[in-house]
Amino acid sequence: MGRRMLPQKRRGQRLPSRSSVSSVYPQHIIPLWEWNGPLVGGLGMAMGLGAGLLLIRLPPVEALVLFGLGALVIGTLAEPLVGLVGGLFLGLLRAYLQAEVPQVPAQIGHLFVLLAIASRVVRGLLYRDLRLPSPHGILLPLLSFMGAAWLSLWSAVDLGYGLPEFAKWIEILLVLWIVAERAAPRRLPWLVGGILLVGLFQAGVGLYQFGLRGKGPEHFLIAGTDFYRAYGTFEQPNPYAGYIGMTLALGLGVFLEQMQREDRRLSLVCLSFCPLVPLAAVLLASWSRGAWVGFAAAVGVMAFAWPRRIRWGVLMVAALALGALILYLAGLIPPAILTRLTDFAAGLRLQDVRGVGINDANYAVIERLAHWQSALEMWRYHFWIGVGLGCYEPAYPRFALINWPIALGHAHNIYLNLLAETGLLGLLAYLAFWGTVLWQTWRVTRTATGLSRGLTLGLLGAWTHLSVHHLFDNLYVNNAPLLVGLLLGLLITQPPSHLITQSPKDQ
Repeated sequence: MGRRMLPQKRRGQRLPSRSSVSSVYPQHIIPLWEWNGPLVGGLGMAMGLGAGLLLIRLPPVEALVLFGLGALVIGTLAEPLVGLVGGLFLGLLRAYLQAEVPQVPAQIGHLFVLLAIASRVVRGLLYRDLRLPSPHGILLPLLSFMGAAWLSLWSAVDLGYGLPEFAKWIEILLVLWIVAERAAPRRLPWLVGGILLVGLFQAGVGLYQFGLRGKGPEHFLIAGTDFYRAYGTFEQPNPYAGYIGMTLALGLGVFLEQMQREDRRLSLVCLSFCPLVPLAAVLLASWSRGAWVGFAAAVGVMAFAWPRRIRWGVLMVAALALGALILYLAGLIPPAILTRLTDFAAGLRLQDVRGVGINDANYAVIERLAHWQSALEMWRYHFWIGVGLGCYEPAYPRFALINWPIALGHAHNIYLNLLAETGLLGLLAYLAFWGTVLWQTWRVTRTATGLSRGLTLGLLGAWTHLSVHHLFDNLYVNNAPLLVGLLLGLLITQPPSHLITQSPKDQ
């Protein structure tokens, strides 16, 4: 008696459908989706009855939350992309949960990301369709940076800080892989819509904090007004505004694509425009200079890339610059916003800040400069591989400037921060990675059509915002790297940087 062999997949052969997969298994093994009978039916009824009784006994809010989490679990098992969007929504609540609802696990979003990954792995094993990304395009530079970051941990100041930071980049890689595997054209609009809906929720929270709540943290009060800086569930306005700016750029790209279509429909144009208003309003309400500068740069780059011909792009940028100049000369820019943008430049200086007098007007600027100077000192003593990824804070006391003994967690400049933490090798690898991402995105904007072009325009704006805002802050906080992973996955799905071949069932 020979052993029963499982059929092997040949090149070009379509993957088996669910109706035919049962023939792949031995007769005594029944696939989960084909289970049936009184036992399974009774078990399902018992679980449903138990859940119903539990919901009845719980307060309405808790019952609603439990029902939503249960629905999200089922949705994640059915489609891993649901878990990624749900993980993004819950992940961005981390700082809020940690500060306001300590009885709820602050990292609950990661549970759904892990469930989505597990769902994809199990699905791949069942269908014999588990494939790893090809190490080309943006993936090889990403792996190179991760290698440099791992090397920096060889002599890290404190691995307790370094390993969680490295885990962020592993998560980015895994999220990127899931999106690239699952985001077929028919799923793409739903995924983008889910990302924008999460952004709209955060915008609603921020607008409520800005002017509807009527109270807030004293240090977030905007001088001379009764309004408070919007900070969403991030508990800090600057990284919150960075997240909003990236999401707004994505939405703006989709809107521009709808405007450019010859067969555009008014309903779709209006639908794509609707998210832009609250997102732009809350970006302004964040009162974050870094986010304003970053988004202005994003708009300029998107205007340059929107026309097919470069000369028209140059004219678009020139028109925007002229319009901004006219607004400034006509005095139409609110003085508070103008002051907010210019007071940073007034206090900026490229010199040792240890002897500089500190007052209310220059405190924020001098604080950033002090941390920049400390980061450069760290790099000077750890030139090649730095103090270890994520180890700026534990290393800071040794390099702290007088008057600035408290580490803020990062250097308020991601490039100096990485220079201090991963050394010259890490920073060069990081710049090579994002340079490749920008180049790949630019290439796609030249050839893509339809939704793909709108997405890549938005992605180009998001990368620009991230890169410019990172001159003043660190946006890889509060699980925002989940958004970065989702957007990188969207880039990989777009030709000609289509690096992972989709299976026929995903077409």
